[in-house]
Amino acid sequence: MNIVFGIIIGLIILMLLVTAHEFGHFIMARRSGVKVNEFGIGMPPRIIAWIKKNGKWTKLPKAEWDKTQDNLVFSLNYLPIGGFCAMDGESAADRRKGTFGAASFWSKTKILFGGVLMNWLVAFALLTILSLTGMPQFINNQFQIKSDAHISGDGITVTEVMEGSPAAKAGFQSGDKIIAVDETQVILPADVTNYGNDHAGHEGIYHIIRDGEKQTLTVSLNEPGSEYVLGVAMAYGQTFVRSTWSAPIVGLGTTLQLTGETFRGLGDLVWNFVSGAFRQLSFDSNTREEGQASLQAAGDSVSGPVGIVGVMFPAFVSSGITNLAFLTALISVSLACMNVIPIPALDGGRWLLIAIYKLLKKPLKKETEEKIVSRSFMVLLGLVVVITILDIMRFF
Repeated sequence: MNIVFGIIIGLIILMLLVTAHEFGHFIMARRSGVKVNEFGIGMPPRIIAWIKKNGKWTKLPKAEWDKTQDNLVFSLNYLPIGGFCAMDGESAADRRKGTFGAASFWSKTKILFGGVLMNWLVAFALLTILSLTGMPQFINNQFQIKSDAHISGDGITVTEVMEGSPAAKAGFQSGDKIIAVDETQVILPADVTNYGNDHAGHEGIYHIIRDGEKQTLTVSLNEPGSEYVLGVAMAYGQTFVRSTWSAPIVGLGTTLQLTGETFRGLGDLVWNFVSGAFRQLSFDSNTREEGQASLQAAGDSVSGPVGIVGVMFPAFVSSGITNLAFLTALISVSLACMNVIPIPALDGGRWLLIAIYKLLKKPLKKETEEKIVSRSFMVLLGLVVVITILDIMRFF
């Protein structure tokens, strides 16, 4: 039952995020003088539609749905997989007044990237609210203003201190919460373990909370290969950081941080896929095994609609509204970043195509544009199918 509820919530959130993206296109199109024929929530077939005439909204009769309308139509549709903003003359070759094609290059830029900007704004708003109520910590050194950071939650809790260990000598106690090492925030017990292994035989700096107060402990860690380097057992519970006056700054900083992490992840994905594919062509068996590992890493690092809706959303829904809101902000950032990528079927690719022909001072013919966009869309669709198959295999 929880899985079904999570899937329903996931579909609704994804639809709202895509609709917000399309609303960004809508706002910029209207501000640029481009006529919008229809703005829809969900994808056809239609459930109901309204039309704006003389400044008033009236229900559009079903008998007129297939007719071309001179005024803006707003529709609700059956398929909860996004939304759309249908502009007049979306081909760059259409030069009729009020069409997308007749708009200036700067206006086209604003229209195409309006959706991207809207997704970033949605993420910023959600993360600002979360920073006021308690921002869940999901990535190492997550952005915060330390002077205005109020930490709560279980975090990484020391459950046992080994007798005679470096931790015991430094004053660690059961119940201490480890929040950072040196100047780096830690999220998982593995982060603390990795830090200790990297600094084995040297001093380690551990920032803890004990009885609500922050303390710093300097530990002379054991040498590599010892029974234990630090000498503590740890348990994991989620950490939250609440901000007051710095909430908008934290919202913006976290949005930028997630954007950077998303682009870095996309870069790693492309590198693993390309390098893995080339290594498969090698005659050396070890190189081919390395290539297989790279391809496996590329497959494991990406998730499609089935993975997001069928796995991630049910898990986050069950863990509470705060974590669900963070996931929504992360997906909104991901939508923004994906649409910046220069693939002609996406906003960034369409803009690049228009920009190239403008620099070449050549007209972008409708047939040429449709051919390039449709072929890139088929490639993109093929990738979605492959990712969906991988998701289904992981799901079961």
